[in-house]
Amino acid sequence: MTRTAFRAWQGPSLAGPASLVVLIIIILPMFVLLRGSFEAGSAQAIVQEGLTLANYQRFFTDPYYLDIFFVTVKIAALCTLMALVLGFPVAYFLARTQSRHKSLMIILVVFPLLVGNVVRAAGWMIILGHAGAVNTLLGWLGLADEPLKLLYTPAAVVIGTTGIVLPYLILTLQSVLEGIDFSVEEAARNLGANPVVTFLRITLPIATPGVAAGTVLVFILCMNAYATPVLLGGTGITMMAPALYDQITKAADWPFGSAMALILVISTLGMALISHSLINRKYAKTMTA
Repeated sequence: MTRTAFRAWQGPSLAGPASLVVLIIIILPMFVLLRGSFEAGSAQAIVQEGLTLANYQRFFTDPYYLDIFFVTVKIAALCTLMALVLGFPVAYFLARTQSRHKSLMIILVVFPLLVGNVVRAAGWMIILGHAGAVNTLLGWLGLADEPLKLLYTPAAVVIGTTGIVLPYLILTLQSVLEGIDFSVEEAARNLGANPVVTFLRITLPIATPGVAAGTVLVFILCMNAYATPVLLGGTGITMMAPALYDQITKAADWPFGSAMALILVISTLGMALISHSLINRKYAKTMTA
C-alpha cells in the first residue's frame, strides 16, 4: 500500500470505532424511538399493532402538553442567558490571568462536574428550603419577616439548573478566549476606546464562536434536564423530561412517551442549530465589516 493510500484510509480507520459506538448507543435507539412513536397504546395493551399519528396529534392539540413544552423552552433559554452573563466574566478572568494558581482555579470550576446532578440539586434544596441558608440570611438581615417560598417554584428550577450548567459554559468560553490576542484590546484602549466599547467591539465579536458553542451546549442540557426540575420544582412546574418519564413509567403509555421524547430531541437540536447559525452569521458580518 502506498503512503497516499495509507493516509486516505488512516482517518476512517481511526474514526471507525468511535462512529460504531455512536451508531450503537445513539442512532439505533433513536430509530427504535421513532418506530415506537407511531404505534398506538391502550389500557389493555402497552403497544398495539399498526402505525398512527395519534400520538403527535395528541401532543400538538392538547394545551397541557404544549404549555409544558413552552415552559421548558422558556426555562432553558433563561438558564442559558443567566449562565452566559455569570460565566463570561469568570471565563474572561481565567483566560487573562497569569497567576500561578490558574490551574487550581480551573480545577475549582471543574470540581462541581464530579458531583452528580441529584446531589447538587439536593444541595440547592437545602439552600432554598423553608429553613435554608437563604431564608436564614434574609431573616438575620431583617429583610424578611417570615421565610419566603423559594423551593418548588420556577425560580428554584432556574437557579438550580443555571448552577449545574454554569461550569460547562465557563470551560467552553475559557478555551476560546485563551486564543484571543489581548494586545488587540490594548490597542483599542490606546486609540481612546473605553472598556465597554472595547468589550462590545473587540472582545465579544472575537469570542462569538465560543459563545455560540457554549450556549448551544448549555441550552441542550437545560432542555433535557430531569433531576433538577423534579427536585426543585416539585408540582409547581413541569418540564418535558419529567413529563415524558411519567408517561412511560406511571401511565405506561410507551408510544406517547416515545413521541414526546422525539419531539424534545428534534426541537432541541433544531433550535440549537438555528441559534448557532444566526450567531455565526452575525459573527461573519462583524468580522467582514
